[in-house]
Amino acid sequence: MVFDDNHPLFGTYKVAKRIAIGVVGGTVLALGIVMMITPGPGIAGILAGLGILAIEFAWARSWLRKIKAKAQSMASQFQSKNSSNKNASAKDLPPPPA
Repeated sequence: MVFDDNHPLFGTYKVAKRIAIGVVGGTVLALGIVMMITPGPGIAGILAGLGILAIEFAWARSWLRKIKAKAQSMASQFQSKNSSNKNASAKDLPPPPA
Protein backbone atom coordinates (compact mmCIF):
# COMPACT_ATOMS: atom_id res chain seq x y z
CA MET A 1 0.00 0.00 0.00
CA VAL A 2 1.22 3.48 -0.82
CA PHE A 3 -0.06 5.22 2.30
CA ASP A 4 -0.76 3.92 5.78
CA ASP A 5 -4.03 4.69 7.56
CA ASN A 6 -2.52 7.67 9.41
CA HIS A 7 -1.23 9.49 6.31
CA PRO A 8 -3.17 12.69 5.56
CA LEU A 9 -3.68 11.71 1.91
CA PHE A 10 -4.95 8.20 2.65
CA GLY A 11 -8.62 9.08 2.08
CA THR A 12 -7.83 10.90 -1.16
CA TYR A 13 -5.76 7.94 -2.35
CA LYS A 14 -8.63 5.51 -1.68
CA VAL A 15 -11.11 7.67 -3.59
CA ALA A 16 -8.70 8.22 -6.51
CA LYS A 17 -7.97 4.49 -6.70
CA ARG A 18 -11.69 3.67 -6.70
CA ILE A 19 -12.36 6.21 -9.46
CA ALA A 20 -9.45 4.95 -11.59
CA ILE A 21 -10.57 1.34 -11.28
CA GLY A 22 -14.13 2.35 -12.09
CA VAL A 23 -13.12 4.29 -15.19
CA VAL A 24 -10.75 1.63 -16.55
CA GLY A 25 -13.04 -1.30 -15.73
CA GLY A 26 -16.10 0.51 -17.05
CA THR A 27 -14.32 1.36 -20.29
CA VAL A 28 -13.19 -2.24 -20.84
CA LEU A 29 -16.69 -3.48 -19.99
CA ALA A 30 -18.27 -1.01 -22.43
CA LEU A 31 -15.82 -2.03 -25.16
CA GLY A 32 -16.71 -5.67 -24.50
CA ILE A 33 -20.39 -4.87 -24.93
CA VAL A 34 -19.64 -3.02 -28.17
CA MET A 35 -17.59 -5.98 -29.38
CA MET A 36 -20.63 -8.23 -28.95
CA ILE A 37 -22.12 -6.39 -31.95
CA THR A 38 -18.93 -5.60 -33.85
CA PRO A 39 -16.11 -8.03 -34.61
CA GLY A 40 -13.98 -8.76 -31.61
CA PRO A 41 -13.79 -10.85 -28.45
CA GLY A 42 -16.90 -9.43 -26.75
CA ILE A 43 -17.30 -12.04 -24.03
CA ALA A 44 -13.63 -11.81 -23.12
CA GLY A 45 -13.89 -8.02 -22.95
CA ILE A 46 -16.93 -8.19 -20.70
CA LEU A 47 -15.24 -10.69 -18.40
CA ALA A 48 -12.06 -8.60 -18.29
CA GLY A 49 -14.04 -5.45 -17.49
CA LEU A 50 -15.94 -7.20 -14.71
CA GLY A 51 -12.67 -8.61 -13.40
CA ILE A 52 -11.16 -5.15 -13.18
CA LEU A 53 -14.28 -3.74 -11.54
CA ALA A 54 -14.37 -6.67 -9.09
CA ILE A 55 -11.11 -5.43 -7.58
CA GLU A 56 -13.05 -2.61 -5.94
CA PHE A 57 -16.80 -3.20 -6.31
CA ALA A 58 -18.86 -5.94 -4.62
CA TRP A 59 -21.57 -5.96 -7.30
CA ALA A 60 -18.98 -6.89 -9.95
CA ARG A 61 -17.67 -9.74 -7.77
CA SER A 62 -21.24 -10.99 -7.41
CA TRP A 63 -21.80 -10.89 -11.18
CA LEU A 64 -18.53 -12.75 -11.78
CA ARG A 65 -19.55 -15.46 -9.30
CA LYS A 66 -22.90 -15.88 -11.03
CA ILE A 67 -21.27 -16.01 -14.47
CA LYS A 68 -18.72 -18.56 -13.27
CA ALA A 69 -21.42 -20.77 -11.75
CA LYS A 70 -23.51 -20.59 -14.93
CA ALA A 71 -20.47 -21.40 -17.11
CA GLN A 72 -19.57 -24.38 -14.93
CA SER A 73 -23.10 -25.76 -15.08
CA MET A 74 -23.22 -25.30 -18.86
CA ALA A 75 -19.84 -27.00 -19.22
CA SER A 76 -20.92 -29.97 -17.13
CA GLN A 77 -24.17 -30.27 -19.12
CA PHE A 78 -22.24 -30.14 -22.38
CA GLN A 79 -19.73 -32.67 -21.11
CA SER A 80 -22.40 -35.12 -19.97
CA LYS A 81 -24.38 -34.68 -23.20
CA ASN A 82 -21.22 -35.11 -25.28
CA SER A 83 -20.18 -38.27 -23.45
CA SER A 84 -23.68 -39.78 -23.73
CA ASN A 85 -23.69 -39.02 -27.48
CA LYS A 86 -20.34 -40.78 -27.90
CA ASN A 87 -21.61 -43.86 -26.08
CA ALA A 88 -24.88 -43.90 -28.02
CA SER A 89 -23.18 -43.45 -31.38
CA ALA A 90 -20.69 -46.25 -30.65
CA LYS A 91 -23.57 -48.62 -29.83
CA ASP A 92 -25.49 -47.66 -32.98
CA LEU A 93 -22.63 -48.43 -35.37
CA PRO A 94 -22.89 -51.65 -37.36
CA PRO A 95 -20.23 -54.28 -36.72
CA PRO A 96 -17.11 -54.00 -38.89
CA PRO A 97 -17.05 -56.14 -42.02
CA ALA A 98 -15.31 -59.49 -41.68
